[in-house]
Amino acid sequence: MEVKLTVDGKDIEINSFVQKILAGAVTGAVGTLKGVDEDYEEILLKIKR
Repeated sequence: MEVKLTVDGKDIEINSFVQKILAGAVTGAVGTLKGVDEDYEEILLKIKR
C-alpha cells in the first residue's frame, strides 16, 4: 500500500513503518463500514479543522 500525507498543500515524507500503521488503521476501519466493496482501489481521507 502507498500512503501519501499532505498538510496545507505541502507533501510530508513518511517512512514505511508509519505508512503501514496509517494504512492498517484506515483500511481496518473502512473495511467494517456498510457500502464499502471488498475490492476497493483507493481510499481518500480528508481531515479539516
